[in-house]
Amino acid sequence: MAFTLSALVLLALACSFPFMAFKANGLESLMTLPQTAMELWRNGMPDLAFLVASFIILIPATVLILVVILVSALMMQRQHACLPALGRLIFTLQNWSMVEVFFIGVLVSLVKIAKMATVVLDISFWAYAAFSILFTLALSNLDRFQCWRRIESLRRS
Repeated sequence: MAFTLSALVLLALACSFPFMAFKANGLESLMTLPQTAMELWRNGMPDLAFLVASFIILIPATVLILVVILVSALMMQRQHACLPALGRLIFTLQNWSMVEVFFIGVLVSLVKIAKMATVVLDISFWAYAAFSILFTLALSNLDRFQCWRRIESLRRS
């Protein structure tokens, strides 16, 4: 629960502040995470914009919110009819989250861009870096077998 709540806070920070700035030949470009998808949309790539926004922001946020709901219900030992569906949705959606892939892609592209322009990594970059670590920790500490066992024991009682 601690990893999940911390990851949600860091994702909100990462979406709220500038991600990075590029400076080259007297021109400066500042970008936030939501602006990456909006720029793709404006440049005639709505499908790619939707996928980028989904895989790096929407699906991870949805998974984390669902984990908070599931874990809090299990911690309070409250039986809800939606718990099995919630568990299935979490374990299905987590495969579609591309947080780590996006961050590794950003790091690789930074190496190439750093030769052409001055890159300034802003607070959102570091928040997303910490978010990707906490997101991974939150999902890796969510034991699938134990969740199902607790859901089943709540259903029987």
